Amino acid sequence: MNVQEYQGKELFKSYGIPVQDQIVVTRAADAREAAEKLGGFVVVKAQVLVGGRGKAGGVKLAKTPEEAEQRASDILKLTIKGIPVEKVLIVPAAEIRKEYYLSLTMDRTSKSLILIVSAEGGVDIEELAVNEPEKIKRIPISIDTGVDTATIMPHLKEVFGTDELAAEALDTVQKLFKLYTEKDCSLLEINPYAIVDDGHLMALDSKVNFDDNALFKHDDIQKMKNPEEDSADEAVAKEAGLSFVSMDGDIGCMVNGAGLAMATMDIIKLYGGEPANFLDVGGSSNPDKVVTAMQIITGNPKVKSILINIFGGITRCDDIANGLLTAMKRIDIQVPMVVRLIGTNEVEGRKILTDAGFEVASGLSEAVEKVVKIA
Repeated sequence: MNVQEYQGKELFKSYGIPVQDQIVVTRAADAREAAEKLGGFVVVKAQVLVGGRGKAGGVKLAKTPEEAEQRASDILKLTIKGIPVEKVLIVPAAEIRKEYYLSLTMDRTSKSLILIVSAEGGVDIEELAVNEPEKIKRIPISIDTGVDTATIMPHLKEVFGTDELAAEALDTVQKLFKLYTEKDCSLLEINPYAIVDDGHLMALDSKVNFDDNALFKHDDIQKMKNPEEDSADEAVAKEAGLSFVSMDGDIGCMVNGAGLAMATMDIIKLYGGEPANFLDVGGSSNPDKVVTAMQIITGNPKVKSILINIFGGITRCDDIANGLLTAMKRIDIQVPMVVRLIGTNEVEGRKILTDAGFEVASGLSEAVEKVVKIA
């Protein structure tokens, strides 16, 4: 689960991390009043759960309350990476002397948290990671023992240049660690983490992600969930007990098992196709799940063909076949399909579908080649 910038900053503030005063508005007229309260010279920032807001025109400087209203009006008309802007954040304009990057996330390889810090913060941090990775420091932090000052301080002094700034950064790291572990986060990012006009470091932006599996422990965090995080299809799938993620391709996928679903998408790419979704129907043989899955897939106008890839273990192939026939009776499916069944009762399942006129394959490569060719 992700939260918007202003929500992340509220969390930072509650843990003692320095942030600016801020006001969130949904109407341009309210931006004028907010700017007046914050001193007049402000930044107006789109609140959407995607990156690249600045490059998309979603972050603007306003020197007067009147200009803040106009900037807010312009930004509230934007759609950034498919998401319409419904809120803007108003913050005082800061004189930034120097930008840094600071984040805390999980490194599954070392089974520890990893502190990522760089003296080169700002909008081009992704390019820096590719072109000049030596400028980014990665420091492991044990989940069990926490922040080891003796290990981290030399790195912070190298990045921030003075003992005073390194001490401020260390304090922020310690508070981020506390927030991360207490709220079951998966990512905490400050970019830019900047020296502002008073000479001290401040979090001028926030990116905060949480582990979905731990949300049941945190009612306060669940209340922060934004409807835009899930597409309409993803919301329907979640309600039906399906694991579904929308993608940009034209080959719909219905698979049982997350690992097999990932492998299926990889093989589609290998054969030159583009998956339209990740969809794991799980271990259930419930025909209603198959119906919902097919409704979601066929509801995407970009889908040109559908691959159904079932490994029959807990899920029996004949049950899936009967579920597909039930789905065909309930909804009008015009998109061509290729079905690959293997495992428990595969012979029976293939016969059911072959007799009903389906394109059936036993080999995954054969099935993928067919569905890519159709698309």
